[in-house]
Amino acid sequence: MKNLKNNDMTIGIPRGMSFYHNYPFYYGFFTDLGIKIVLSDITTKQTMSDGSSLVVTETCLPIKIYIGHVINLINKGIDKIFVPSIQSIAPKIYNCSKIRGLPDLVRNVVKKDFTMIEATLDKSEKNQGIYEFLAEIASQFGITDMEKIKKASKAGWRTYNNFHIMSKSGMSYKKAMNYALQGKVFIENQTREFPISIALISHGYNIFDERASMKIFDKLEAMDVRVYSSLQLSNEQMDDGLKSLGQEMYWANEREMTGAAGHYLKDNKIDGLITLTAFGCGPDSLMVEKITRQAKRFNKPLLNLTIDEQTGEAGFITRLEAFVDMLFRKKRAKIINKMEINTENTYIPNTNYIETKNSL
Repeated sequence: MKNLKNNDMTIGIPRGMSFYHNYPFYYGFFTDLGIKIVLSDITTKQTMSDGSSLVVTETCLPIKIYIGHVINLINKGIDKIFVPSIQSIAPKIYNCSKIRGLPDLVRNVVKKDFTMIEATLDKSEKNQGIYEFLAEIASQFGITDMEKIKKASKAGWRTYNNFHIMSKSGMSYKKAMNYALQGKVFIENQTREFPISIALISHGYNIFDERASMKIFDKLEAMDVRVYSSLQLSNEQMDDGLKSLGQEMYWANEREMTGAAGHYLKDNKIDGLITLTAFGCGPDSLMVEKITRQAKRFNKPLLNLTIDEQTGEAGFITRLEAFVDMLFRKKRAKIINKMEINTENTYIPNTNYIETKNSL
């Protein structure tokens, strides 16, 4: 790999893994330091193919996609690519092995000439906290002034917090991200009413990558479903959700899976839950098993969906339609039993949904 040139103040960031939660912070941090960010293009079939061709078949889809995005940045002519090694986000709270070893994986499968910026964050070890992590990144651009690095981190947290304020208000991921990167904060009034509410339980890199998730948010909204995710919850709410399921946090992403599921299982406004996981993900298989058992205890309908690069869109839509239709029939039956509905004006959900444009 080539030696870094300190006067080259450009960094490439792949649209994968931690990008979907942490990019608002990275944007504020790098921008404040005067470092230009170049993102890889949105995920396409080619992205998946490029990544899949370089790793063993058993590798999970998010990692295949991430490798594809690294290839995309290299093809754009980007020399410095940010591939963080996020070991632990809190004492004894770890990421899965593939995330922890992401720089090593990229180094061993991508046989092209580029410079990898591979700072390590490990809060289970001494002297590998957030400031050491940021200082390691900045040093690759010749920036060693800790006051300047701390100032940039504040800019990063400001953008990050603005994004989460808007997300928690119910704003869509795309809009919240767009406003946050512009330094704006808007709170939307949610005036539209939906007959069905569903909690989508998954990792950000699965559901906010529109190619991987096959635009599941758009599909559900077209079926007149309001979709909730972990982004609408605080850490305290997700921690409480973990406790309600009798679970202690071990995996770094367990809040947005088991914690969010625990919260929404208790929420009476949620009619059902959907889990969306990548085939072959070990930690997710354990968490989904726990969620499935608890959903029965709470008598809450649950649909488990698994994705990989071979997942067909037609079957995906069919399962969503059937689940939404079942939720509506169940809800309508409850209302009829309470004599609170005029059966001559019943509502029929829009489950005859076929995407005709912007096809994946």
